[in-house]
Amino acid sequence: MRIGELADLVGTTPRAVRHYHRVGLLPEPTRHPNGYRHYTLRDAITLARVRRLRDLGLSLDEIRDVLAEDAGKDLVEVLTELDADLARQEADIRRRRAHLAWLLRQADETGGLGAEAPVSFELTALFEDMARVSTGLEGPEPAWAAKERALLALLETGPPGGAHRWLDGLLATLTTDPEAVTRAYAVYAMFDELADAAVDDPRVELTARAVVDGLPEEAREALSTPGALSEENTAGGFADAFFAEFTPAQAAAIHRAMELLREPAP
Repeated sequence: MRIGELADLVGTTPRAVRHYHRVGLLPEPTRHPNGYRHYTLRDAITLARVRRLRDLGLSLDEIRDVLAEDAGKDLVEVLTELDADLARQEADIRRRRAHLAWLLRQADETGGLGAEAPVSFELTALFEDMARVSTGLEGPEPAWAAKERALLALLETGPPGGAHRWLDGLLATLTTDPEAVTRAYAVYAMFDELADAAVDDPRVELTARAVVDGLPEEAREALSTPGALSEENTAGGFADAFFAEFTPAQAAAIHRAMELLREPAP
C-alpha cells in the first residue's frame, strides 16, 4: 500500500502518518526502488491502534509507551489514569456550567451583573447583601465599598494560600452574620472621611482599630500568624500597587491596622 491508501484505510491523513514516523510511533516501512514507501497489513493494524488510542485521549508519549509494552499491562494503567482525568474534567465542567447557569439567572432577575462578575457563589451573594445595604443608605455608597469588592474579587482569583485563609474567614462572617455587612459599611464610611485628611488625623487611629475589631476571628488569626504581615510581605509589587490606590491618610490607617495585628495578643 502507498501512504495515501494506508491513510484512507484507517481514516487519517498522509500528513498524520508522516508525523507518526517522525515521533517514532510508526516504524518507517520499506521503500520501493522509486522511493515510495510500501506499507503492509501490519502497518495498517498498528496505525489503526494508534488512532483508536488517540481517540481515547492518550498523548503521543502515552501511546508510545503502550505500543512498547507487549504484555499490555501499561495500557490498563494508562487507561485507568485517563478515566480518572476525564472524570475530573467532567466534574469541573458540571461545576462551571452550574455557575454559568446561576450567573445567567442572576442577570435575568436583576437586569445585569456587577462590574466584578463573574465571581464565586459566595462573593456574588455577599455583593448582593452589600447592594441591599447600600440602597438603604441616606447618601451615596462609600467609594471604599467598591474598592473592597474589587479587592475581594482579585484575592479570590489568586492561588490558594494565606490570602485565601483570611478571605474565607471574612466571607464566612459577612455571609452568616446579618449585621456584619452593615458594620462593614460603617468602616467604609470612615475610610471615605479620610480621603482629604492628614496622616496625623486622630481618625486614622480610630479607623485602624475599627478595621481590626471588625475582622472575624479566623481572618484575624490568619493575618496575625508570624510573617503574614511582615515588611517583606507588605512592601513592593502588589503592596505598592495596592497602597497607591489610596490617599496618604487612608494608607496610614491600613498600615496602622497591620501594626495592631502584628502586636501579640494580650
